[in-house]
Order: sequence, then C-alpha cells, then structure tokens
Amino acid sequence: MAKPKLLYLVHRIPYPPNKGDKIRSFHFLQALAAEYQIFLGTFIDDPDDWEHVDALKTFCKDTCCIDLNPKLGKIRSLTGLLSREALSLPYYRNRELREWVDKTISEQGIERVMIFSSPMAQYVEKYTNLHWMADFVDVDSDKWRQYAQSKNWPASWIYRREAEKLLAYERRIAALADATIFVSEQEAGLFKTLAPESAGKIGFVNNGVDTDRFDPDLPYAIPFANEQKSVVFTGAMDYWANVDAVKWFAEQVLPSINSRRPEVRFYIVGSKPAREVLQLAENDPAVIVTGRVEDVRPYVAHADVVVAPLRIARGIQNKVLEAMAMAKPIVVTSAAMDGIPGGVDLQVMIADVAEEFADCVLRCLERSGESAVVNRSYVKNGFSWEQNGQHLCRLLAGETA
Repeated sequence: MAKPKLLYLVHRIPYPPNKGDKIRSFHFLQALAAEYQIFLGTFIDDPDDWEHVDALKTFCKDTCCIDLNPKLGKIRSLTGLLSREALSLPYYRNRELREWVDKTISEQGIERVMIFSSPMAQYVEKYTNLHWMADFVDVDSDKWRQYAQSKNWPASWIYRREAEKLLAYERRIAALADATIFVSEQEAGLFKTLAPESAGKIGFVNNGVDTDRFDPDLPYAIPFANEQKSVVFTGAMDYWANVDAVKWFAEQVLPSINSRRPEVRFYIVGSKPAREVLQLAENDPAVIVTGRVEDVRPYVAHADVVVAPLRIARGIQNKVLEAMAMAKPIVVTSAAMDGIPGGVDLQVMIADVAEEFADCVLRCLERSGESAVVNRSYVKNGFSWEQNGQHLCRLLAGETA
C-alpha cells in the first residue's frame, strides 16, 4: 500500500544537518519519510548547500528548491513596511514556490501539510480543507522583542515592530492550523500565554541528539596545542545572538580567566564569522576564530570546557545538548539552559554575571580531564531523535498536541 502524501515546507534546506534549525528539520524529514511520500518545498540561502540537493532524493518524492539571496531578501522584506505586515513574510515570499505548492496540492491530491517556521504558512493558509501542522520551533516574535531591548534606534523600532507584527501572524496561523508545536515545553508554555485562544492546540516536540555520532569514545584528532587549556564555543558565527555571546565572553569574561590562567585559549568554532568576531582574535591572541570546520566534534571532544554564554536565546540550544552528549563539563548562561530541564547531578554550571561565569570556567578547568558521564546519560535518556520523530508523526496523524 502506497504511503500517504505530505507537503513539507521548510524555510531553509534541511540538509546537511550542520546548524540548529537544519538539524531539527532534517531529523523531522527522516521521521516523516518513514510514514509519508514527501513533497519538499524549501529555500537555499547558502550557495554551498546547492551541492546537497541530490541528497534529498533519498527522502523525497519531489522537491522544489528556491535560491534565496539574504541581501536581496532583506531589501525585499522592506515591502512589509508598506503592506503593514511582518518583514519576515516578504523575505520568504516567492512566486515560483507558490506556484509549485499550488500545483503540487492540486495534482498530487495533498491532504496533509507540515510547515517548518511560521513564514512558510503563507503558502498554505488559504487551504482550509487541508490537515496541517505548524512547527514554529521557537517563539520568534519574542526573539525580536529581545533584540529590540538590546539595540539602539532605529534598529530597536524595527525589531519592536517585527515582534508585534510577527506575533499577530503567529496567532493567526496557530488558530488556522490543526496543531502548532515548539521545541520545548517552555516555548509552548510561553506561546500559550501569548495566544490563549489556541492553547488547546499548542504542544511541543523536543530537539534531540544523535548520540552515536556525538560519542566521546570515538577517536578524534586533537585540534589544540598541548600547552593550551581550551575553552570552546560552537555555532554559526553570522548569527547575531552567537556574535553577542562570544563578544561578551571574550571582552568581559576571558580577561579575568587569563589573569589567573594565561594558558587558556578561547576557540570560536563555526562558519561565516562576522567582522566583529574576527576582530576579537585580532585584538586578543587568546582568542582563536576557526571559521568553518569539517567536523566540530574534535573541538568539543578535546575541549577542557565548553561554554554557551548566550544572553539572547530561544528554545533549546543544540550546542549545549551536543556538548552534554560528549560528556563535557559546560558553563552556560540561564538563557542558554532555558528549555532544557535541569537535573541536580548534571555537570552544568550556570552564571549570568561575567565574574561569576569566569569563576565557573576556572573551577571546571581545575577538574579538567574528568568525564561528565552524567551529562551524556541525561541526553541519551531524554533527547532521542527516534522518540521525538515518533511523537511528531503521532501529532501529524491527528493526536492531541
């Protein structure tokens, strides 16, 4: 018997799974492909990702991949000021994708739809006869609200406006969708307070970690000099929240650490480092910016301490879960730990003040070499992609969110 057909609309190509949203959308694609014939519509905003389009054929019956130039997208998004809508909507608006969606729904008899990221709902919201579920992942409108609080005018005005307009759109889509899910119980709970009219249809599906891949017992080449002590941060380094995090650590935390442990080096591991990030290394020899690496696991596996000094964060931080899966001691801000239920035995230290953060890192360095096996056990028991994928499919099949 042929599998039922599913339209899956994702704001960024779900392959390769090398950054937060793509990890989630890829594992969801895997889970959905086991139950459905997948028709995937998506954008490609990184030219390097075009080489991976053929890999999608393993999971999809048909695909429509649209080139999205981020600079042109930002210019196009400004039309939202004239149309009085959230700027995120015209950013992801494309006639070719809309025509493909309409044709696919009509010719393939599509009855179920899964969208990943709220702006993708604009392609199906007119279809009131479809069963569709929206994965908002995070409460993006609240992210823009946080950005507004940390920026000066006119950026603060633009971000505040985006927070208000996007929340209105999120509420409208949640009311139309059969179910709306988020990355954590905390994110779902927040949105229930913002959209109480849809509370009964709001749920969550956790992120997960491939613990076979993120295994501390696998052999990894050492990427650090022997005489160094390494503190590691991983993440896409053109993402403003990550840029803010490493700047704060390098400028406010690291000097205190180096005054007591001058051999400590701060490794910023991630693709497309912004100019502000590169300047950190230019200004301080204790900061090393790697740029894109083929595999982040050696850096995490051999790190003396992994840090996540995020001051702006939504949902669950994959970088934290992956470091925990690698049995590493971690120092995080409370924002970075939001969405990950704590445990009294976890080897995770939380600090939001620079001097306290430095003290936590130094205490971890004193215990350097100890394996935080409890962290790995916690992730294996609570963050399985297989279990989360099964939960996703049940929700899409119509079970209560």
